[in-house]
Amino acid sequence: MFCFEKEISPQPAGEGCTRRILAVNQSQMLVEVRFEKGAVGADHTHPHQQITYVLEGRFEARCAGQKAILGPGDTVTVPAGALHGMTALEQGVLLDIFTPIREDFLK
Repeated sequence: MFCFEKEISPQPAGEGCTRRILAVNQSQMLVEVRFEKGAVGADHTHPHQQITYVLEGRFEARCAGQKAILGPGDTVTVPAGALHGMTALEQGVLLDIFTPIREDFLK
């Protein structure tokens, strides 16, 4: 029911990126992703719906053939199956919400 940040170890999520799974239930997952400046979340697809909220930093977001610069408080909604990715223009932190949960992150 409760998750405490200090008890969740960061996991590698690509060069210059780490992620921590903050919460999981039967249908949703909340994941914090930390980026070093210049780190790239490579363009990819997955069958999950995703909402990404920028907590800190600035990012170039790519989604379904469109691009935008996002900063703190901005979001991107990623439809299931859409090609998407991020590049950190400065050090930053994202909060990703997935439904259904990313079973691949739990392995």
